[in-house]
Amino acid sequence: MPSARSCAIAARTTLRLPTEQELSEKFGVSGNVVREAIAQLRADGMIEARQGIGAFVLAPEQRAAIRIDREALKDTHNMERLFELRCILESESAALAAVRRGQEHLESIKAALDRMGGEERWEEGSIDADLLFHREIARATGNSYIHTFISFVCEQIRHSIHYARLTNPLHDLVEVNVGEHVRIYEALVAGDPVAAAAAMRTHIIGAANRVGVKLPLSKTSGAK
Repeated sequence: MPSARSCAIAARTTLRLPTEQELSEKFGVSGNVVREAIAQLRADGMIEARQGIGAFVLAPEQRAAIRIDREALKDTHNMERLFELRCILESESAALAAVRRGQEHLESIKAALDRMGGEERWEEGSIDADLLFHREIARATGNSYIHTFISFVCEQIRHSIHYARLTNPLHDLVEVNVGEHVRIYEALVAGDPVAAAAAMRTHIIGAANRVGVKLPLSKTSGAK
């Protein structure tokens, strides 16, 4: 049985859900509907069942699943925070990949790069190839957690790529964007972690600028 102390701690740090019956009566739905909803929330990492205590809504920092509200990303400050996160994660990812990549990784990264600069460069497929390029670099680190986090972040910035293509001259945008990716790839081929991190940082700061976001990192670097 849980101790009185553990019950008190749980009550302070999380919100205890009402019982299934109470929820069923409150919302006028069957017990099966309530159980399915709770099961989905548990699978999403938003609630936790504690034996002998009940089910609790977890605080955001305690949740196993990560969610980013795409509506919130319409706010420039939130988009700035997301790009800042990308800059930190992906620069280190590129540095690790430069050291750990094998030939098969380079081939996968090059295939994505070729798609970006090939016939698909004016089409939707080039966005898929762009995101794949970043995911394959993350895969080349050999760290599945890095790959998982960067894959998640990549999907969050898909809309920003669409926006950049709508608000910048497409020919110039494609040329600059592909050029930045080429420099990242060249650093990976050379096995140079410093150059790879710098090239990735330059690309992400440039990508942010193209959607009207000025990263604090770029402001700082410019002041030195």
